[in-house]
Amino acid sequence: MTHTRILITGGNGYVGRYLTDLLRPHGSLCIADLLRYGHWRFAENDRDRLRLEQVDIRDGAQVAAMMASFRPDVIVHLAALHYIPECEADPALAVSTNVQGTLNLLLSCPAGCRFVFASSGAVYKPDVRPHHETTSELGPSDIYGFSKLHGEHYVKAIAAKRRLKAVIVRLFNVIGPGETNPHLLPELIGQLKAGRSVIELGNLSPRRDYISVRDAAAGFCAVALHNEVEAGATRTVNLGTSRTYSVAEVVEKLRRISGINFEIRQTADRTRQVDRPILAADNRSIEELYGWRVRQTIDDTLTELWQAPDFAHGLVEKYL
Repeated sequence: MTHTRILITGGNGYVGRYLTDLLRPHGSLCIADLLRYGHWRFAENDRDRLRLEQVDIRDGAQVAAMMASFRPDVIVHLAALHYIPECEADPALAVSTNVQGTLNLLLSCPAGCRFVFASSGAVYKPDVRPHHETTSELGPSDIYGFSKLHGEHYVKAIAAKRRLKAVIVRLFNVIGPGETNPHLLPELIGQLKAGRSVIELGNLSPRRDYISVRDAAAGFCAVALHNEVEAGATRTVNLGTSRTYSVAEVVEKLRRISGINFEIRQTADRTRQVDRPILAADNRSIEELYGWRVRQTIDDTLTELWQAPDFAHGLVEKYL
C-alpha cells in the first residue's frame, strides 16, 4: 500500500535513518528531528528528496504547525529519550519528551491517520519467559519503561477519540551501525577502536533480545505500510528476535570477530542499579500479522558493526 505523505519523528536517529531509506519509495517523506545528536545525517542528494524539519516534539505549537503544513497520512513516531541512565538522571526530561511529546503529536495529527508508536519491551514486568503482547504482565522497572507505558495509554485513548488507526510496536534491544547513545555495544567498540586492551563494563549477566537495526527498521516499515487497523482501534506487537544473549556472550562474540584479545573489568560506575536479568520478545504476532521475519543473525550484525560503526556521538574519540 502506498501513502502520499509519511511523517517520521526521530527520522535522523538510529532506526529512523534506515526506516527513511525503506519508506522513501512509498510516498513523500517528512523527517522531524530535534538534531540532539548533531547535524542531518543524510547525504546531500538524499536531502533534496526529503522534507527535513528541526522540531522539538515537546513544543506543541511547533508540532501543530508542522502537522498543519504537511498533513501526514501516516506517522511513525520514533523520537524519544531512550538511554536509560539519562532517563534515570533526568526523569522530567524523559517524561516531557516521551509522554508530552507523544501527546502533542496525537492531538495535532490529522484525524483518521495511521499512527505507529515506537514503544519498548521495557514496559513489561520482568519475567524469564519471552513476553507476549496479550498474556504477559506489564510492570516497568525504570523511568524509561514508565514513560513508554504512559505513552501507550495516550495512544489508545486519543486513537479512540480521534479515530486514528494506531499500532504500538514494542521494540527490544537494537544493535548495529549508526547508534546515537552509549549503550553496551558502542561503549565496547568505542574502547576497542581506541586501542584499549582493558575494557570497562558494568553488569555481564543480563540477557537481552538483540535485534539488528536493519530488521528493526524493516519491522516498522511493514507496520507503516499495512492499513488493516480500523479507525479508532489500537493494535500492539513486539519487535525483537525471540532469542537472548548475555553481555558476557556478546563480549565473546565480539572478541572473535575483532580478533583482539582484551580483558574485561567490571566497574561500579558502569553498573546499573536497576537491571532486569532477562528481556525477550515473543515475535509471533508481528510475523503473522505483517509478514515480517528476522533476517540478520547477531553475528552478522556484530560483524557489520565492527567493520563500520558509524557512531553519531564520537565514542572512539571519547577514549583517545
